[in-house]
Amino acid sequence: MTSASESRPRILSVANQKGGVGKTTTAINLGTALAAVGETVLLIDADPQGNASTGLGIDRNRRTTTTYDVLIGQATMAETILPTAIPRLFIAPATPDLAGAETELFDAPQRSFRLRDALAVMASRGPAFTYILIDCPPSLNLLTMNALAASDGLLVPLQCEFFALEGLSQLQRTVELVRGSLNPTLKIQGVVLTMSDKRNRLSEQVEADVRAHMGDTVYRTVIPRNVRLSEAPSHGLPAIVYDIKAPGSQAYIQLASEMIQRERALKAA
Repeated sequence: MTSASESRPRILSVANQKGGVGKTTTAINLGTALAAVGETVLLIDADPQGNASTGLGIDRNRRTTTTYDVLIGQATMAETILPTAIPRLFIAPATPDLAGAETELFDAPQRSFRLRDALAVMASRGPAFTYILIDCPPSLNLLTMNALAASDGLLVPLQCEFFALEGLSQLQRTVELVRGSLNPTLKIQGVVLTMSDKRNRLSEQVEADVRAHMGDTVYRTVIPRNVRLSEAPSHGLPAIVYDIKAPGSQAYIQLASEMIQRERALKAA
């Protein structure tokens, strides 16, 4: 498996302004699947809920230096990074303190570029990672803007439900806003449909509508609604480790393969 880049990591935000769409589940399991095929992955927990950190088994008492410290300038990104139980998968954890960053940085210069600059410093000292995934909060706030300003692309988990296209339209407007003011090269890297129930006609209709609206941007892989995906975080494990045979786990392995193929095509273009 070749690396995403010879000189710098590929940075992708996993984001949707709507909560409950499988965003953190996607970040954790995609990161695990990428690590399993030989990529070196950093998952940045940019959500004050810290669910990505918990889902990878990082106990609260281990989170002594976090993404909050990076954003307010009290630590480097390298100082926050912790290994996980998954070989080649690392995490920059978060705690609820992160919610205070927006207030503390209210009038700070370059406040939307704190994460971008921290990642640039880390990369200048040796590109240790091939992929960096940023798990964003479910809102358009300073934390999300920092993530999008730092990213090459945006990976959008989209739940197969009635209001999916409405949420996608909001996100597209956000991307245009960020491209105009913070990051002119930001693109939607892909849309992944989550929580699909093939027994439900609505899921099939939503999938058809999203594919008609977004075309090839939508991944072929669809993540099913699966109890193992819901159970795994309570054990501090990615679903892929918790039960690799589960349909949800297999879908994320397939998604990682498809994502790598898409990244290779982008690089070759």
